Amino acid sequence: MKFSESWLRQSVNPSISTEDLVAQVTMAGLEVDAVDPAAPQMTGVVVGEILAVEQHPDADKLRVCQVVGGGETAQVVCGAPNARAGIKVPFATVGALLPGDFKIKKAKLRGVESSGMLCAQSELELGDDDAGLWELPADAPVGCDLIEYLDLDDNIIEVDLTPNRGDCLSIRGLAREVGVLNQASVTQQTCAPVEATIGDTVEVSLDAPEACARYVGRVIRGLDLTQQTPQWMQEKLRRSGVRCLGPAVDVTNYVLLELGQPMHAFDLSKIDGDIVVRMGRDEKLKLLDDSEVVVDTATLVIADQAKALAMAGIMGGDESAVGDNTSDILFESAWFNPLAIAGKARNYGKHTDSSHRFERGVDTELQVAAIERATSLMLEICGGSAGPVLVTESEPHLPASATITLRDDRLAQQLGVSIAASDVDDMLVRLGLTLLERNGSGSTWVAPSWRFDLEIEQDLIEEVARIYGYNNLPTSTPSMALELQANSETIQGLPAFRNHLVASGYQEAVTYSFVDPAMQKLIDPEIEPVALANPISADMSVMRTSLWPGLLTTAVHNLNRQQSRVRIFEAGQCFVPAANQDKKSVLGLEQNMALAGLICGSRTPTGWTATKEKVDFYDIKGDLEALLNYTGLMGDFKFEAQLHPALHPGQSAALIRHSELIGWVGQLHPKIEANLGINTAVYLFQVNADKIAPSKLPKFKEVSKFPEVRRDLAFFVDSLVQAADLMDAAKAVAGEQLTNLKLFDVYHSKDVENKGKSVALGLTFQHSSRTLTDEEINLAVDRVITELGDKFKAELRG
Repeated sequence: MKFSESWLRQSVNPSISTEDLVAQVTMAGLEVDAVDPAAPQMTGVVVGEILAVEQHPDADKLRVCQVVGGGETAQVVCGAPNARAGIKVPFATVGALLPGDFKIKKAKLRGVESSGMLCAQSELELGDDDAGLWELPADAPVGCDLIEYLDLDDNIIEVDLTPNRGDCLSIRGLAREVGVLNQASVTQQTCAPVEATIGDTVEVSLDAPEACARYVGRVIRGLDLTQQTPQWMQEKLRRSGVRCLGPAVDVTNYVLLELGQPMHAFDLSKIDGDIVVRMGRDEKLKLLDDSEVVVDTATLVIADQAKALAMAGIMGGDESAVGDNTSDILFESAWFNPLAIAGKARNYGKHTDSSHRFERGVDTELQVAAIERATSLMLEICGGSAGPVLVTESEPHLPASATITLRDDRLAQQLGVSIAASDVDDMLVRLGLTLLERNGSGSTWVAPSWRFDLEIEQDLIEEVARIYGYNNLPTSTPSMALELQANSETIQGLPAFRNHLVASGYQEAVTYSFVDPAMQKLIDPEIEPVALANPISADMSVMRTSLWPGLLTTAVHNLNRQQSRVRIFEAGQCFVPAANQDKKSVLGLEQNMALAGLICGSRTPTGWTATKEKVDFYDIKGDLEALLNYTGLMGDFKFEAQLHPALHPGQSAALIRHSELIGWVGQLHPKIEANLGINTAVYLFQVNADKIAPSKLPKFKEVSKFPEVRRDLAFFVDSLVQAADLMDAAKAVAGEQLTNLKLFDVYHSKDVENKGKSVALGLTFQHSSRTLTDEEINLAVDRVITELGDKFKAELRG
């Protein structure tokens, strides 16, 4: 919200500088985003009066004006269409400096001397009107410096309020805060009742009282809306970032900024019968910005007996808009439930000053005062006759103010300082709270109608801390007896796994936990993800059950930007619904920390020693094995060929540990690659980080001084036999002296076609304290040959 410092100081004027005021307000929780001067740098601009106007002798569109204001009468050549004798305008005298370092000098325009310049609003950067000269009020003092006349020695302050402080979206609310912070008196704008001089009213019915519990209306007839909005009001609106659009709109905007109550003015002649506040009926409504929307049944509207007139709390309709020819209006001042307005403006793309305030909550007791203030201003500017104020409300649906008990000992314990009860009472009373009772242990308060955020004791403690000053609270270090927990060295944390992957050439990615439902269905078609109640966007509307959607989206983003080699990983939570048997009623969420990686493109980075080979299944399997080997317990893990809906049927494997599935590795399914527009093979892995965390504590072991012996064995086996099963069986019978077992060759050829495949194993034997004999080694090798022959019908190759 933007506001003028001088406007604020009309209500409360503490003896502090602008800088101190800004710092004070910011520390009180009302963060100041910017402080700008109310006018750009300029000098030599005064209020001038055009005494006479003649046509330029050599130019049809230029006029020669005689202007007084800078001392002697000056001759100025002007091309503005509204230049005429008798009006008062900004006059930049010779030597004046205008915004943009533009200096005014004497000049000749088409042969006629011009001494100065008559200015439009846009030329002075004091408004958007560039259609002609800026016509000042008739009572503007000729020769007065424009900066002084418009009180432009001022600052525009912009505050960024948190959603719970809607009460400060007005000069009244800000003045109340500044007054409390400085213990200064606050002069509130009086909203004296305007006596009704006519009896005209428009009846109102509340068909949706839970959304609109109070609606205040007033008929005003005989207005002259061709009158100009007073200069003082125009300036206050401009400095608040609001355009002037005519008296009716300007008055409602002024009351909104001054008091915080959004209002609207309807053309009374365009209302058919009584007003009805109801929900929409999927009806079309043309709005004031010339757009047309279909108002659904979840949106509150203001309607008459024939049609919708406005989207309640958001924007008025074009058909009932006030124009220059309007003479009779209906003022509206209502209280709308924030829950009924929240999100609606965003849904329609119509965020307005009114919706901004109604979404955060408007004072429930402000409606009558606002309509009285608007009536007074309207009659003062445009004349007319006002009818009685008609209040229609549903009291059960109006929010009740909270009653809160504040304990003195709790306040002292929370803030770490003892504040006198009289000081606490003064702070809270100035904030608008009503003291019901004070006793030896504390006090009981009723929150004011404009503070929806005060509900519990902690809220009052926060208010006291805020007003007392956070910088004034003592700083102390808490002391307590804590039992230090042992940090197990047998658990590897994510930092270790991250460092290992980075050292392997991967880059870490951080993606949203919210993913596209379509992408989620491609990866996990069998799991129904948890849908968000209020998603950021349609393509981020479900919780991820896997890290792969985020990694794939990142990979596609990079591939589309000529990054052909991608190696990325991510560590993050996955959210899998834990459902009952009929899979309809979600009982909870299984949340686990997952670690996933993705590679595609060339095996090595571009370089003069690099090859053009692409990565394959064994590259990512090798990276995963290296990660698992980091735990020192690689023997606990096992890869089994299994199918996963997101992986290639012939290149997918499950990671098993102690008979428990803990991860997957493989190539992305070709159908998914085609769906995502990926033209290269993509390989992925994902593991449960908690399940791979247990590790083996390294221990010193003396290196054997005795020679090792290696035996290489090649077997014919059926093509369906897995090499891992052969190796497990060999390890089981080879004996304690087997120190290493390697699969070093798998061979398919025509001469073994009827046998399946040839698998070659390398067995290394070594004893820690002596040299092994050939007999010992041969016995171990024979056991291996016999075991593999019996179990897998493996035949030793000659």
